[in-house]
Amino acid sequence: MVNVQSLFISPDHSIREAMECIERGSCGIALVVDKDSRLLGTVTDGDVRRAVLANIKLDSPVSIILKNKISTQYSKPVTASLQTNQATLITLMRRSVLRQIPILDYEGKVVDLVMLADLLPTQDLPLQAVIMAGGLGKRLRPLTENLPKPMLPVAGKPLMELVIEQLKQIGIRRIHVTTHYKSEKISSYFGDGSSFGVELNYVNEERPMGTGGALGMIKPLKGPMLVINGDILTQVNFRAMLSYHQEQQAIMTVAVKQYDLKVPYGVIECKGSRVCGLKEKPLMHFLVNAGVYLLETEVYEYIPENEPFNMTDLIQRLLDANQIVASFPIIEYWLDIGQHADYEKAQSDMKLPYI
Repeated sequence: MVNVQSLFISPDHSIREAMECIERGSCGIALVVDKDSRLLGTVTDGDVRRAVLANIKLDSPVSIILKNKISTQYSKPVTASLQTNQATLITLMRRSVLRQIPILDYEGKVVDLVMLADLLPTQDLPLQAVIMAGGLGKRLRPLTENLPKPMLPVAGKPLMELVIEQLKQIGIRRIHVTTHYKSEKISSYFGDGSSFGVELNYVNEERPMGTGGALGMIKPLKGPMLVINGDILTQVNFRAMLSYHQEQQAIMTVAVKQYDLKVPYGVIECKGSRVCGLKEKPLMHFLVNAGVYLLETEVYEYIPENEPFNMTDLIQRLLDANQIVASFPIIEYWLDIGQHADYEKAQSDMKLPYI
């Protein structure tokens, strides 16, 4: 039973507070209400991520999110009355690609929140996963002289084992692993995956094929597939990512992370030979590829056979073909372990000394 009042926020609460409410309630939603508990709108996990993409500051009030919804298909939240039966609730949620529906009384006051997970038997995510574990890890030498990067220990376990545990927790059991550098270290440790509660299938690259080329070596999977680099630590909500992917009707969704770059100089803006502006040591914001993707089976039509092909090449081909490629901003913990400083941070974040 959901404690619905714990999900209440006012229009004046900040987006950051809405995020905390969403995480605290574990329902993927915050309910914006007036002083009499009448529903004014909702803020979902996807709304927060869209706000991040729109460069809206997290300290801004949630009323900005509600205002931005007015001209969209999400202008009014989907709700139901106390008399709505279970079958109708399921139909409403499936039709609108929702995981929850607020229940209102005859005065428009929120009295409950129904979750799709409560109406249907617990379902694993309908995904197979691909872990990219073929990198050389040159920047982490000498640590990677005898071990491939995904086998470096973090919290007493190989990094890739932490990724597999995370996938298993959300119900992903079939995992494909692409390997190249010291592949035997990976396969001898994990075997067929049965000891770890999953089914592993290995695809070895005789030569580096890039993320896209390695995908082309795997038989096309049915339904969406989750692709994740094997050197990433993250707490990203994969269920939210899948819902977002489906909502966007995308052929591919790319997880992105905001990266801030402080320019250590005054930046001069010119128009021809004349100075027209000056920004003193500006902070620049970028969205960078986070190494996590959701792909529909149709992407295989754009992957060449048996040749190196980077994920950036695949993204460009999809864009050139006017396919929908969505960006999913990660607001959770994320760390790409590419250099020694990153590996040291991973150990620190996991409360263990640097190995």
